[in-house]
Amino acid sequence: MTLDISKYPILSLANTPRELRSLKKELLPQLCDELRIYLLNSVSQSSGHLASGLGTVELTVALHYIYETPFDRLIWDIGHQAYPHKILTNRRHQMATIRKKNGLHPFPWREESEYDTLSVGHSSTSISAALGMAITLDKEGKDRKVVSVIGDGSITAGIAFEAMNHAGDVHPNMLIILNDNEMSISKNVGGLNKYLTQLLSGNLYTSIKEGGKKVLSGIPPIKELARRTEEHIKGMIIPGTLFEELGFNYIGPIDGHNISELVKTIKKMRDLKGPQFLHVITKKGKGYKPAEKDPISYHGVPKFDLSQTTLPENVSKKQTFSEIFGDFLCDMATLDPKLMAITPAMCEGSGMVRFSKEFPQRYFDVAIAEQHAITLATGMAIAGDRPIVSIYSTFLQRGYDQLIHDVAIMNLPIMFAIDRSGLVGSDGETHQGAFDLSFIRCIPNMTIMAPSDENECRHMLYTAYKHNAPSAVRYPRGYGMGTQIQIKFSAFEIGKGRIIRKGNKIAVLNFGTLLKNVLKVADKLNTTVADMRFIKPLDEKLIVHLIENHDMLVTIEDNVIAGGAGSAVVEYMMKEKLIKPVLNLGLPDRFIAQGTQEELHQELDLDPDGIEKAIRDYLVK
Repeated sequence: MTLDISKYPILSLANTPRELRSLKKELLPQLCDELRIYLLNSVSQSSGHLASGLGTVELTVALHYIYETPFDRLIWDIGHQAYPHKILTNRRHQMATIRKKNGLHPFPWREESEYDTLSVGHSSTSISAALGMAITLDKEGKDRKVVSVIGDGSITAGIAFEAMNHAGDVHPNMLIILNDNEMSISKNVGGLNKYLTQLLSGNLYTSIKEGGKKVLSGIPPIKELARRTEEHIKGMIIPGTLFEELGFNYIGPIDGHNISELVKTIKKMRDLKGPQFLHVITKKGKGYKPAEKDPISYHGVPKFDLSQTTLPENVSKKQTFSEIFGDFLCDMATLDPKLMAITPAMCEGSGMVRFSKEFPQRYFDVAIAEQHAITLATGMAIAGDRPIVSIYSTFLQRGYDQLIHDVAIMNLPIMFAIDRSGLVGSDGETHQGAFDLSFIRCIPNMTIMAPSDENECRHMLYTAYKHNAPSAVRYPRGYGMGTQIQIKFSAFEIGKGRIIRKGNKIAVLNFGTLLKNVLKVADKLNTTVADMRFIKPLDEKLIVHLIENHDMLVTIEDNVIAGGAGSAVVEYMMKEKLIKPVLNLGLPDRFIAQGTQEELHQELDLDPDGIEKAIRDYLVK
């Protein structure tokens, strides 16, 4: 993909923030227009995150214009909104490679650029990191500035308030910018969001504040009354008092698309001492009407035609595993009024839109609060309901203590539907679901299942839901294999696998959706294939049978080998003194960068050719 830079005369002069800062202020509005158009053209031709970046164009320009980055530290929360930042920090020519194998990282990444001070991917970490940097950099005595940009969705997480509470005590020189667009990935929810989006708009508050000053400040005896009136209005109708009580000097809200106002305000705040808080109002998808109208759909986009008003439709007849879960949820809720569904801000991604509309009183989006989501389910289960927590594999990592302390120890019947397990593809290291089997398997009372196809997934979800103890079903991102689905529910026997192909000498124990690759190899090597279904408890009788009738076992999973399903098989064999050669296949002991699932399977030798080669090489050792 090539974009004609001659069509962007001002942007072409701002390859780096240093070049940007050499521009006259009068050119900044045109720069913002060109940057927004370039971003639209770039992402429409390459795919990626769009709506968030469109909303932060002016803010990005203003920050790099006022601060001496990278000497001053600029920290983006999550990083969906950081595409304009990448374009302005000498990576414009690489934007076509973003989210692709060996290309630009989808989020700010320290190894990629000196301007990326914090590697991110999960939300709500920016304030804690900024506070740590501010404390340490203050000791240098070089007057470095630290700025954190966090969205109104990310700030709902507990860690953000923990950091602000600490900052109010430490009193560092730092600036937090709240990018308030009333929309994270899914629509924001919760009391804080309602507080942030009360009846005040930026223009209304500004007019009240400035108009009142002009009228009253000219009369000396009532200047103090004017100040008190302003603060009273401010306290009534904007969230300033909340952040000021935490120890911050609150300014705003201001128009995040007025570059002149942003530059003027940020310049004044740059040299203020102590913790500062700037509230900026932006519009997600700004400048592109379809994205403004539907920011959820345009959050992450495939390649699309800018001349069209809609994104290309999926023509696949296959269902995604998230859709399988969504259908199960609605069907099961019809049968059981005690079913309650919980998600930490991933309604669309987890396939819960239909359920949220059909069963609104039984649907709970808790915002970006994974710990709360799990303990909320604990309370529901204790009180007699049957909660299901739908959560991405990497987000479950954030609720690990709750999984142990609040669920497993009390042996509560809470089901975890773990989406995005295994290799997720283009989101890279922070989102690969590589560890869930390992970190859940070691927890007592947990039952863990991994379906090999869509039909297995539906009935495993039912099995887990009916199980009267903590359970987890983990399934991957993306489409299934097109397997026909049996609608009528049937429960699997806990801890029982199945043999789906009989062969000689080699037995492959499959855990999860790599089965399709395994079967292609089995035909070539004439191996037995067992779909194990359960990681915990293991089907020990089946393992013994396979050992007794084969010369070698192969385990395969899309989880790290360390502590995963294959490790569980070996542990059982050693415990029972069952000695046979075992080859464990799975993810290596390193973080996996972005790429399509197919590319990563090939790179990691988990495609049919790689599996076959690994087995043949092991046989000749």
